[in-house]
Amino acid sequence: MEVEAAPNQNGYASAESRESSVERELNGDIKAVELNGGTAAGGSSPKAQNGLMKKPANVGDSHDLRIKKKAKRLIQRQNSRGESNGAVGGLPAAINGSAKDYVVPQRRWKNSRRSRSGYGRGLPKKGGAGGKGVWGLPGSEALEELYEDENDPNYDSESNDQNVVLTEVIPELTTEKFFKLAEPIVLEYYEHGDTHEVAVNFDDILTGFLRPYVTSVIVEIALDHKDSQREMTSVLISDLYGRVITAKDIEKGFEILLANLPDLTLDTPDAPNIVGNFLARAVADDCLPPKFVTKPSEHAEVNEHAMTAIRRADTLLHMKQGWAHLDNVWGMGGPLRPVKTITKQMTLLLKEYLSSRDIQEAHRCLRELEVPHFHHELVYEAVVMTLESISQTTEEAMCALLSSLDKACLVLPAGMEQGFLRVFDDMADIVLDVPLAYIILDRFVERCNRAGFITDKILSNMPSRGRKRFVSEGDGGHIKPPTIPIRD
Repeated sequence: MEVEAAPNQNGYASAESRESSVERELNGDIKAVELNGGTAAGGSSPKAQNGLMKKPANVGDSHDLRIKKKAKRLIQRQNSRGESNGAVGGLPAAINGSAKDYVVPQRRWKNSRRSRSGYGRGLPKKGGAGGKGVWGLPGSEALEELYEDENDPNYDSESNDQNVVLTEVIPELTTEKFFKLAEPIVLEYYEHGDTHEVAVNFDDILTGFLRPYVTSVIVEIALDHKDSQREMTSVLISDLYGRVITAKDIEKGFEILLANLPDLTLDTPDAPNIVGNFLARAVADDCLPPKFVTKPSEHAEVNEHAMTAIRRADTLLHMKQGWAHLDNVWGMGGPLRPVKTITKQMTLLLKEYLSSRDIQEAHRCLRELEVPHFHHELVYEAVVMTLESISQTTEEAMCALLSSLDKACLVLPAGMEQGFLRVFDDMADIVLDVPLAYIILDRFVERCNRAGFITDKILSNMPSRGRKRFVSEGDGGHIKPPTIPIRD
C-alpha cells in the first residue's frame, strides 16, 4: 500500500503525522476523512480513489498547491509497549479495505515536554531535568558544591589555588594515648597467648620515639595481674625483641619503669620485687645486658625503690644454680603444677576455712590456683574431710562452702557431680578408717540436697550399706568349718 502525505495550504507536509494517537483522539476540531473509495473535498484524484488520504485544500488557493519541501519518509510507528498501531506516518492504515477514523490535531508544541524529533518514545526531554526554572534531577544539588561562583560574596580565591598539594599527615601519638591503645592489646594477649598478633598490632601504632614505652607499658599492666600473666609478659618481651623493639628500647623502657616505681608502689606495694624479677628474667633471656643490673651506678638519679629492684635482680642472677632457674622465676602457674602440689594446696585451703569460716577468702584462694578443670578435687577433699571429722559443725560449714561455690559459679555442676561420685566409688576404703562413714554420708548428702546444689544423678547413685547378715539367716544354722578344702 502506498501512502503519501498531502501538502497543506502553504505547501509543507502535514505536521499532523508527528502527533501521537492520543492527541488525535483528544482533538475534535477537524473531522476524519473517509477512505475506502471516498474522495477529498477539493476534487478527485487517482490516489484518493485507491483509498489513500489527502487533506482537503481550499479552492481559492489551488494555484499554491505545489510541493515546496520534500515530504518526510513515512514509517510505521509503535507505541511505548512495542505494539504496532497500524498507522503509517501518523495516518491509520486500511484494514480489510476499510480505515478507521482519525482526528487531525492542531500544532500545540508550546507546552509539550515530549521530544519534537518524532523518533522518541514520548518521554520528557533530558529525563525531566531540562528547561528554564526547574530544579533538575534529584541529587544534582550536591554537584553544585564542586563549582563555586566567583561572584559569590563568600568566594575565597586563595582556597581555590590549583598549586596547592595535599599530603596525608598522621599525627604522632602521645604517651597517654599509646597506653590506652596498648592496654587492650596486652589484655587480649592474656586470653589467646599469640605473640605474633601482638607484634602486628604494635607495628600499626608504633612510631620512633614510642618504642621504649612498649616495655614499660606491658610491665605496668602485668603488675596488676597474677604470676601466670607475668610469665606471659616475660615471654612477650622476649618475642618482641629484635622485631618490634631493640635492646636499647628495652633498656630505656626499664629505666622509665625504675623512675616511676615510687608512684607504682602506691598501687602495688610489691612492685620493686616484681620489677626486679622482670629485670632478672630479661637478662636471662638475653634481652638486657648484664651490666644494667651489675653496675647500678651508671644510672642517673636512681631512687630507693629502684635500688631495691636492682638488688633483687642482682641476687637472682648470682644464685648458685645459675640462670637456668630464672625460667621459673614466676613459678609454675595453673595446670603446669603437679597434681600433688595442687591437692596439698586445696587441703590447706579447706583447713584454713574451717578455722576462720571466711568464705570470701576461700573463694580468692581458689581463684589464685587457676585450675578450673581440677575443682572436683576440692569437692572430693571437702566430703572426705567431713566424713573423717564426725562432726555436725563441720558438716554445716562444708555444706555452706560448697553451696557458695555453686552460687558463685566457681565450681560448675559437672565438677560438683564428679567430686561426689568419686567419694561414692571410694566408700569401700573410707569405711575401713571411718566405720560410720555411710551414716555421715547419708546425712551430709541430705543436707546438701536441702541446700539445692546437688543434681539428681548424685542422689540416684547414693550408696547404701545393707544390714549385716547373721549365720543362721544364710546357711540354715550350720557352723562353717575353720578350713575350706582346696579343690583340684
